[in-house]
Amino acid sequence: MEVMSDILRAIRVVGSVYFCSQVEAPWTKTFQDLDYASFHMIRRGACWANVDGQIEKLEAGDLIFLGPGQNHVLSSLSPEKRKPDLDDSTLLLCGSFSFSRTATTPLMDVFPRMTIVRDKDFLDHPWLRSTFDQLSAEYMSQGPGSELIVNKLTEIILVELIRINFGRKQSSSFLDALNDKRISRALQLLHDNPEQSWTLAAVASQIGMSRAAFASRFSSLVGQPMFGYLTNLRMQKAQELLRESLLPVYEIAEQVGYDSERAFTLAFKKHIGITPRQFRTQ
Repeated sequence: MEVMSDILRAIRVVGSVYFCSQVEAPWTKTFQDLDYASFHMIRRGACWANVDGQIEKLEAGDLIFLGPGQNHVLSSLSPEKRKPDLDDSTLLLCGSFSFSRTATTPLMDVFPRMTIVRDKDFLDHPWLRSTFDQLSAEYMSQGPGSELIVNKLTEIILVELIRINFGRKQSSSFLDALNDKRISRALQLLHDNPEQSWTLAAVASQIGMSRAAFASRFSSLVGQPMFGYLTNLRMQKAQELLRESLLPVYEIAEQVGYDSERAFTLAFKKHIGITPRQFRTQ
């Protein structure tokens, strides 16, 4: 999880709750044109979820997670004639995860477009269920410091959802990469020392693979060649240093693996669209 934690820190996941209330039938909530990931927990009652035509009934205790930008509809009204409308009042807890960094990362591919954790699944994750209980209570209390606690708990929930998905059969190759002993080790090497002058041969040697086999397996599981991944990682680290430190640009260039400020500036502008100095000013 060290690599995933580093990715989450780099892109600055911000979690929040924006709705926790009881709705009376008939009701419909439409979520579209989103630039963030969403989650909804059915605290009481039930509803229908329509995600691009895929229909799921959510009951008390169920959680649905929607990937970034995924349009969806929640409703007491059945989206299909052969299924009944729901008459019970429903208590919804709705939140979001926004990502404040624009650097390319594999995080967006960790989840499928929709993940559902059923009430019975929480038996294997009692800590997560208690986190949702506390999250709901804090949001409803609106006491001093509640907003901060709610946001932090929501961010923790995202990490827990990622951990749950590690144990499921998913189509995300990046999860496979993190579960692959050698490729995971390679990723850890890159994240621990992005400034080092890594070569395919050097990384392959440290994880006990041939250069060709490592290059092929890394690209297959991570979704891009090692040097592309390393460059993106360096750009993430550079953005963090530009935003949060007073280091001069040439020192930041050295810390993220560039021999000169000019080479770093050219690479940064190619990937981010502006120079490091312009980024820091903005």
